[in-house]
Amino acid sequence: MNLPHTYLVVSLLAVSVCRSSFLQAAPEAAAPAWFKDSAAKLESELGTKYGESQRARLQRGLDQVAKFWEPADGDAKVLEDFVRRYFAGTPTAVDATFDRFQHQLEQFDGHFSELRYELKKPIDLDTGAVQPFDELFAAYEPNAHFADDWFRNKLAFVVLLNFPLTTLDQRLAEGEHWTRRQWAEARLAQVFSTRIPGEVYQAISETQADAELYIDDYKICMHHLLDAQGGRPFPPGLRLITHWNLRDEIKARYGDSAGGLARQRMIQRVMERIVDQSIPQVVINNPQVDWNPLSNEVKASTVADLGPLAPDGASPSDAPEPNTRYAKLLAIFQAERRADPYSPAAPTFIARRFEIDRQMSETRVRAMLEQVLGSPQFTAVARLVEARLGRPLEPFDIWYNGFQPRGAYTEAQLDAIVRAKYPTAAAYWADLPNILTRLGFTPERAAYLQAHIDVQPSRGPGHAMPPGMSGQKARLRTRVEADGMNYKGFNIAVHEMGHNIEQTFSMNLVDYHLLAGVPNTAFTEALAMMTQGHDLEALGLTKPDARNDALSTLNVFWATAEISGVALVDMGVWHWMYEHPDATPAELREATLRIARDLWNRYYAPVFHQPDVTLLAIYSHMISDQLYLPDYPIGHLIGFQVEEQIRKVGNYGGEYERMTKFGNPAPDLWMKNATGKPVGPEALLAATQRALAGLGK
Repeated sequence: MNLPHTYLVVSLLAVSVCRSSFLQAAPEAAAPAWFKDSAAKLESELGTKYGESQRARLQRGLDQVAKFWEPADGDAKVLEDFVRRYFAGTPTAVDATFDRFQHQLEQFDGHFSELRYELKKPIDLDTGAVQPFDELFAAYEPNAHFADDWFRNKLAFVVLLNFPLTTLDQRLAEGEHWTRRQWAEARLAQVFSTRIPGEVYQAISETQADAELYIDDYKICMHHLLDAQGGRPFPPGLRLITHWNLRDEIKARYGDSAGGLARQRMIQRVMERIVDQSIPQVVINNPQVDWNPLSNEVKASTVADLGPLAPDGASPSDAPEPNTRYAKLLAIFQAERRADPYSPAAPTFIARRFEIDRQMSETRVRAMLEQVLGSPQFTAVARLVEARLGRPLEPFDIWYNGFQPRGAYTEAQLDAIVRAKYPTAAAYWADLPNILTRLGFTPERAAYLQAHIDVQPSRGPGHAMPPGMSGQKARLRTRVEADGMNYKGFNIAVHEMGHNIEQTFSMNLVDYHLLAGVPNTAFTEALAMMTQGHDLEALGLTKPDARNDALSTLNVFWATAEISGVALVDMGVWHWMYEHPDATPAELREATLRIARDLWNRYYAPVFHQPDVTLLAIYSHMISDQLYLPDYPIGHLIGFQVEEQIRKVGNYGGEYERMTKFGNPAPDLWMKNATGKPVGPEALLAATQRALAGLGK
């Protein structure tokens, strides 16, 4: 996962345009009565001074300033003096203004990024105990008052006076014909396209940090799960974070012929109890108790595998978790909702998340996901999964990973291989040149990437932290257990490395810092998932062939079908919260369960032949990463289109670099540059059909 947060550490541009997801204009008050007369005076005076060629720019700049000018910013004389001093009336002056602002914003981006890194390090990295005050440091957003400050000292007004604010419709309709400089100017103005109070930014950051810590500590001690006979199906010392590790454990058990199915069913029940909050509070990250997820019985443990046993005393309580999961989500909703009055053109977080962050409408995204789930390929691949398993599908088979071309390697064998190679995060970093050259990068580019990436042990499941300025390192975080990295950790590391490669190229090789990055999170997720799909090649264990290519296609399709439903649940829950803004956590829980069941019954029950399943609501992103989940299925679609292009050209490293250094224009413009076609599911659906036909021969 690419974190700006998670959410991610992002540039100031991304904070204004993406991360905090606020839109094109603050609430517009009527301009002061004197503004019109002052504007007319300035147009006449400066139009004469700089010539007719600059009059339209001047008029546009004054109109943009008027939208944001507040009484506290000054009277008519202050405005007139400001415009006379800071209007760039010649091409040379425009260039100088653009260059200086771009440079200074890069400095802010980079140094704020480094501040966030230090503030969140105790929470993000597995470097020791978390102190109570570390949560306060992590919740602090150092640039929360950036916009306030730059409007107060009028730097923001310098930009608005000289560079164009654009709408999404403009960028989509006209952007294909813009120069790179025009795109950079549009992004510069977007940095100051809203005047959000700093306390709103800070409130969002605080609720986000609180939810992240809740999720990071939400672990299940697997050896302490008991079956109906009192047996312990899982090995000692296994502590899994939800949902990531629980899901991956289900995937790992497909190769376990001795009791694997029973273990998968048990994990499914654990997930269901997390979603419906019937999970006993006492069992969360607590190895001092044993728990039967089927009966929900809890008792003191007699096994000390993850720490000392509790002293003798009263039996542990089986009281359920008190809807904490949904209380965290409601807190984020209420914090994000405070920004709504400042976004008249997109007055909900939902609209901002799609129209601004993704630069894609919710309607278009929903249609793409429903096209995948409603396709005949979904049923056909499901029947193939069923045939390969030799049994009817069960709900957890949405995470079937048997299309992964692992050959004869079991999960245990892969764990042993990875542990031997990577006992520490430093060992993974040292091997980066070999990993990258196996993937198709030249030795020179592999060395360049290694020099720009740090590898660190993650407290949570793993994430990527992007650089904020040219030359700053990207940070790769993944789990490294006490006995070394296991295969899950390696698989996650390769995913996060995919983010880091994109981040390094799109930051350091892009022509304008203001165009650094990619059009939206789905693009970096696409590149990360594509890289992750080559994890065994990165280990030197497999090489592509026709059969493996077909299996990889089916694997991408099945993953897309799974996460499409998860994303639609996420979207449905946010719509419900807006329709019920005063809901309680218990009411949100019931609504989430209903939305998950309804979505399952519409698309999955006809394929799985089991109704009323709630597993689609298990993803932790729903709680800690606001409306992030749609980026995954969109990312799968984008990633598949990109992979097809790379296969066609036959140059993984060169194409990866060519595509990513294009930066951050509109999504379809990026994709057309990369592959010649806009974003869509058609390439994946067609390839899935070919793969089914090829494997059937």
